[in-house]
Amino acid sequence: MYYDMIMAGFGGQGIQIISQLVAVAAINKGYEVTYLPSYGVEKRGGRTNVFLVISDEEIGSPITNHPYALLVMDQIAYDTYIHILRPDGLLVANESLINTSTNRRNDIVSCCLFCNEEAVKLGNAKLANMIALGALLKNSNVLTVDDIEKVIDQVIPERLSHTIPANMQAIRHGYGLA
Repeated sequence: MYYDMIMAGFGGQGIQIISQLVAVAAINKGYEVTYLPSYGVEKRGGRTNVFLVISDEEIGSPITNHPYALLVMDQIAYDTYIHILRPDGLLVANESLINTSTNRRNDIVSCCLFCNEEAVKLGNAKLANMIALGALLKNSNVLTVDDIEKVIDQVIPERLSHTIPANMQAIRHGYGLA
């Protein structure tokens, strides 16, 4: 098994947290994982992305040129990476901030959700990333919601542990919407 992905957006959208959840859950399942985060120096609003590779064999490189999955939370991330998503790849897009009508790719699987609006419906706009993660889990078949639930307390900082139930609810909500 080999599965690579890019998650991208702007700082403050929770790209780093959801990618860490996927990485730790995959490690917990016994997979080899490379995790290559990148983010601007700005505290909020700078560009952020993660290259993530999961495999049952040793991984040769943390870089992916044509990922199986792309999770994007804003228009810039979408415009930057959509052209490198491999044919039959999975696109998870936050349609709240992305105009997907420009998507000319008929050779990919698209799962576009209004993550921001769905997060507000759940009572917290900061849950948009977890909704997108749920959609990724539903469509990628690499990890399950239960795999994430087993490790979420290892990734979410102790000071934010009270947010874990809401985060899990948002992941399940995104899974259900996808």
